[in-house]
Amino acid sequence: MARKAIKAYPLRIHADILDAMKRWSDDELRSLNGQIEYALRDSLRKAGRLKEKPPEMTITKTQDKK
Repeated sequence: MARKAIKAYPLRIHADILDAMKRWSDDELRSLNGQIEYALRDSLRKAGRLKEKPPEMTITKTQDKK
């Protein structure tokens, strides 16, 4: 599966929001960038603005024997 392109984008954000995101990312053992992307993706999905294909199934050799 091909990886999607990642684009850099400068983000201006209020200090209190940035601090809260940093605490949240620390709690979930994610990078701050990863946490911001997670929150944005979750909001887009809930609003019906993000059209993603479901993950593809991969059959391993042990599953194939069943």
